[in-house]
Amino acid sequence: MEGSLDQTERRRYPRIVINLPLEFEEKDDSSLRGAMVVNAGAGGFLIESTRNIPVGTELSITLLFSKEFELIDFKAVTKIVRKEPCSKENSKGNQVWEGYLYGLEFIEILDEDRWKLNWLLGGNFEFEEIFSTLFCQS
Repeated sequence: MEGSLDQTERRRYPRIVINLPLEFEEKDDSSLRGAMVVNAGAGGFLIESTRNIPVGTELSITLLFSKEFELIDFKAVTKIVRKEPCSKENSKGNQVWEGYLYGLEFIEILDEDRWKLNWLLGGNFEFEEIFSTLFCQS
């Protein structure tokens, strides 16, 4: 296992639970991929993806969210700093999803996008909180 996503870890920045789509490209691969952001803080995101990516990989990310009647995009360059296998089961105990949790650290953000992130973290957008379904069962 590379890194750890231990919940007892002390974080520099508080996190909020969200469920928003994210597009990303790896630095050496221009193919767009999809993932879900499951929590966010001023220092980075925790995402779920089915793609197996090594720790240390830089990703260019785009997060889409709504602000009133507008669709806003947030862009940044991140680095994978943690990785953990993850799977989810339905209520019958059948595995329905298998992939990875990635801890992304922001390494490059434009001032305009930093403002958007701060606005997003302030809870000024509509999002669906998810509780037990977000927590992975290995």
